[in-house]
Amino acid sequence: MMSCAPKALREAEEVVAQADSMRAAGQMYGIDAGDSATLAQAYETLGSLSLFNFHFSPSYAHACYHYGKLLRAKEYPVEAMQCFINATHSRTRDYHILGRVYSNMGDIAHLAGEFPLAYDMYERSGQMYLHNGDSLLYYYDLYNMAFELAEQGKKEKVYKLIHIIENHTDDKNLLTLAFAPKAIACKNEAQYDSMLYYTGLALEYQQYEPCILLCRAQAYSFLGQKDSAIFYAQQVTTQSESLFELNNALYILTNDDNSKDIAAVREVAAERSDTQKLLEIRQGKLSQAVQLLEQDLHRKPDLAWLYAIIVTLLLVGSVIGLYIYKKRQKHQLLSQHISALENKTETTIVQMRQQVEERCLVLMRSSSLKKDLQWNDYEALCHFTNQQFYFLADKLQQKGLSEKEIRLCILSLINCSYDTMAEMLFYAPNGVGKFKLRVAKKLGTTAKKMREFLIDMAILG
Repeated sequence: MMSCAPKALREAEEVVAQADSMRAAGQMYGIDAGDSATLAQAYETLGSLSLFNFHFSPSYAHACYHYGKLLRAKEYPVEAMQCFINATHSRTRDYHILGRVYSNMGDIAHLAGEFPLAYDMYERSGQMYLHNGDSLLYYYDLYNMAFELAEQGKKEKVYKLIHIIENHTDDKNLLTLAFAPKAIACKNEAQYDSMLYYTGLALEYQQYEPCILLCRAQAYSFLGQKDSAIFYAQQVTTQSESLFELNNALYILTNDDNSKDIAAVREVAAERSDTQKLLEIRQGKLSQAVQLLEQDLHRKPDLAWLYAIIVTLLLVGSVIGLYIYKKRQKHQLLSQHISALENKTETTIVQMRQQVEERCLVLMRSSSLKKDLQWNDYEALCHFTNQQFYFLADKLQQKGLSEKEIRLCILSLINCSYDTMAEMLFYAPNGVGKFKLRVAKKLGTTAKKMREFLIDMAILG
């Protein structure tokens, strides 16, 4: 059956669905990252249609994510950030895609050196994943949050988050990544041997992230081991995309004794004008992207939407009010009927309770209690109890009580004395109280309230 949706919409949704499949298969964002023009067209199409109908929002959010990811890979962080922001405004309920969107916004903020802002984005991402049940991705965001806290020198909070990760997941990749924030936190405490220890563990597990390499280079530099510091700093310059990591690596390459002025870094940067130019361009773009994000976070609400919602609510309220007015008499009659039924039910319960009390009193005063209860035949006893007390024996059996415990409950309901109970249960008189206490606890009540509990069970079930 052919869809009645516009052709442009169907084609755009097909492109987004294909991008979703590629991402799920791990094929997205390679060298060419798919057909950029097709994805861009889908993003524009869904964006224009989403202005008129919220039905298109879920697909639009996916298009925003995929196109933003593509732009980010092509070194257009400002445009990518705008796509991610549009995704957060799309009113989608796909929390998984929103988690990925916020995570990418955190990545851009981190590269710009805005660590508190990056932390905030990763925290939002984690909330989305948690809401969607993506527990592993949630723990990855906890790692990202720990990384941002480490950059801010908040060691205790870093170790608290890492402790949560280590105690709730067995993902080996995540557990080895957790060495990085620990190493950075140690740097801020001037614990250089610990930096080497954690970075060494990460390298053993083949974690060659630039942040790990930089921490190791800095540790060697602080400890005065020049050759090792230079070796790892050179690897950072060839792998990192972060301005701060690159500048720190350049600093190590020219200041192995950590004593020269920052002017030495600028001299090397001047010699490497191509690198410095790229760094400045990238930093400028990242700063603009962060400004765009901050403006969005502090923007005033769109009052036009608020007015539209208020008018809609007033119209809906008027319709509902008219409907309620017309149906008020029926509701009143229904309420009266329900009240009458409740009163009738309450009266019935009172009558049933009186019947139970009267039957208990007759049995308690009987001179042949065992015979009246058919005490020596357990099945006959249960049958008699069910007939007289509304299937109480069956209800007690469903509670998992033993034969002897059910006999005690029957005697307690009849309000027999402890001496009578001891005689009929073949139990020591001074032990009946403790036995009754255990049975009451098993029923979920107390020995004092046990009889009232049994009456309620007989009447109400």
